[in-house]
Amino acid sequence: MRLDPRYTEFRPAPDLLADRVVLVTGAGDGIGRAIARSCAAHGATVVLLGRTVEKLERVYDTIRSEGGPEPAIYPMDLAGAMPPDYEALAERCGSELGRLDGLVHNAALIGVLGPIEHYSPEAWQELMQVNVNAPFLLSRALVPLMHRTASAHGHASIVFTSSGVGRRGRAYWGGYSVSKFAIEGLSQVLADELDGSVRVNSLNPGPVRTRMRASAFPAEDPQTLITPEEAARAWLWLLDARDVHGQVLDAQIP
Repeated sequence: MRLDPRYTEFRPAPDLLADRVVLVTGAGDGIGRAIARSCAAHGATVVLLGRTVEKLERVYDTIRSEGGPEPAIYPMDLAGAMPPDYEALAERCGSELGRLDGLVHNAALIGVLGPIEHYSPEAWQELMQVNVNAPFLLSRALVPLMHRTASAHGHASIVFTSSGVGRRGRAYWGGYSVSKFAIEGLSQVLADELDGSVRVNSLNPGPVRTRMRASAFPAEDPQTLITPEEAARAWLWLLDARDVHGQVLDAQIP
């Protein structure tokens, strides 16, 4: 599987994200874990946001053992979080860390794969809560802090994680596909509203060797896919690429 040349030509300096703060959702596993480790390996203080404390603690321990800056653990169940929870998170980031240079929207549920007519309203609502409402509420709460960071330090970056089924609908992908279309729309609207000092882009990583991918394609050979660690470089690039804003990007060439 080939990566887009814009990413393969990217050679990050060891201190690429030194002194920056980056929040990653879904940081306990898969791509989120790899992004968090990659950011920390290049100097960032990472806010690890996820539902399962034990997973976040393992990522914390890994980052420290690899010599990265001490991360912050922030447990949050996006399925049940309410607007005041996001405001409290923003307040803590501002008061304890003083800035937020990067926000990676990675957490998502795949939900039920099957016909729309068989989708339960409860499953649909939970998926939309995690995949759409949570990124909206988190962005809404954190953009003011990111504006202040950009004003003081030059720029900040929001990266939404998309999917190929969020750009062209596919039968039986149900709420996941619809939610990723919504993420594309949210990314584009927010990018058009912001001035570019807070940059906003969406990234479709393509097929990556994760448990979510395996649940959707159980017959697929995982050895034919890139690893989360290989995929993480695309997010790393977007967190630093100061001239990239309002773009809809694919990390892999089909």
